[in-house]
Amino acid sequence: MSAQTARSDEDRPGTAPVAGRTAHGGPERINPPHLAPPTGFSHAVRTAPGTLVFLAGQTALDGSGRIVGDGIVEQFARALTNLLEVAAAAGADPSDLVKLTVFAVDVADYRQHARELGRVWKRLVGSDFPAMAVIGATRLWDEAALVEIEGIAVIP
Repeated sequence: MSAQTARSDEDRPGTAPVAGRTAHGGPERINPPHLAPPTGFSHAVRTAPGTLVFLAGQTALDGSGRIVGDGIVEQFARALTNLLEVAAAAGADPSDLVKLTVFAVDVADYRQHARELGRVWKRLVGSDFPAMAVIGATRLWDEAALVEIEGIAVIP
């Protein structure tokens, strides 16, 4: 991979690995050096042939169908945990996540808690970041939900 395609971790302190496949031959994160350094996401993720797993949006629902967590950080942690449990049931590891969309009812609140959300991500997923987007939503299906996360995984 050329320097035009990706840079190493040393080139971008505090960001995820930006090039290379995971230990099990999974997705390759690509972050061109001429773009702004990504923080908490990758600009692109390239995968080899594999099985696509489409992960439905998950909120902070508990097993009884109630939203749990008073704030964005707690709800994000539960929604991400739910997403990872669905992914695991389909045979995908956290490092197989290639695309996530986060829907937030208050993007300013999401941004204000970005560091805490990053710590949740690292605790639950590690340092691999998929291609991601955060989209503001006026409300979600579950009215008490502050955040919903959907994604795509590729199992090598």
